[in-house]
Amino acid sequence: MHELVLTAPQDLVESVSDALMDELGALSVSVEDADADTDEEQPIFGEPGMPAPRPGWERSRLKALFDEEQAAETALTLLLAQDWTEGLAAHALQVVDEQDWVRLTQSQFNPVDVTPTFWIVPSWHEVPADATHVMRLDPGLAFGTGTHPTTRMCLRWIAHQAPAHAQRWDRVLDYGCGSGILAIGAALHGARDIDAVDIDPAAVTATDANARANGVTVRTGLPDLAQGSYPLVLANILATPLKLLAPLLCGHLAPGAHLVLAGILERQADELKEAYAPWLALEVLDRQEGWILMGAQRAAA
Repeated sequence: MHELVLTAPQDLVESVSDALMDELGALSVSVEDADADTDEEQPIFGEPGMPAPRPGWERSRLKALFDEEQAAETALTLLLAQDWTEGLAAHALQVVDEQDWVRLTQSQFNPVDVTPTFWIVPSWHEVPADATHVMRLDPGLAFGTGTHPTTRMCLRWIAHQAPAHAQRWDRVLDYGCGSGILAIGAALHGARDIDAVDIDPAAVTATDANARANGVTVRTGLPDLAQGSYPLVLANILATPLKLLAPLLCGHLAPGAHLVLAGILERQADELKEAYAPWLALEVLDRQEGWILMGAQRAAA
């Protein structure tokens, strides 16, 4: 395997990447900041829910993998011969050792402890000895592997509240289910008749597969699947959509139901309280690494 490393200005990154993949036989192309770890490094990602401060790095490093050295050399020659690639520069052409990429990827994901007895464990790991509740979940395309603070806070709330409330969780709604991690977590703690919905069909597919892998029953679908009222409504999305969804989510609450919201930064607490004030008095339930968990209980009939 041979790696061709190029340096490109921001306006060439997309077109050079496309040319490498579509026309010049590259097996893959990755892009990183050419000025990383220097005084010139600048972030291009903003906080969740905020626009990115810029579309890309001023200078990017493109790494293209090729099966053969000759193919990499030909790709470089053809690219540098084009009028439109002015500013593109060759950085290196080097041999890349063969690796077991599956094993390397798996080594980056370890079991996650939600509580001392509730663990999320990838399928290739042994279950920790102290685990009494275990979710088998492998990294996939949809959001939610249990490592993010918002997900862990939701699952921790479920685990802590289940002994007192799971008997009432005869219907549960996971709105914006991602990988289905919250729906599965609720099922493992005694919830029944669970609806997990998402606007992304890939998330619906992932949730269905993950539920089957964990031996629990979850009904999955697009948002119109959610009908009627639920004793527990969970939504781990982001602050802006959560504000817009306030009437819909509150409309699904049964008398005495709990609403649990995540994906919220600490500075956004007052915005969420104001958005939900016509229906509920939200309060902060948990905090972790700058994120908060918010929730409320609807008055009983």
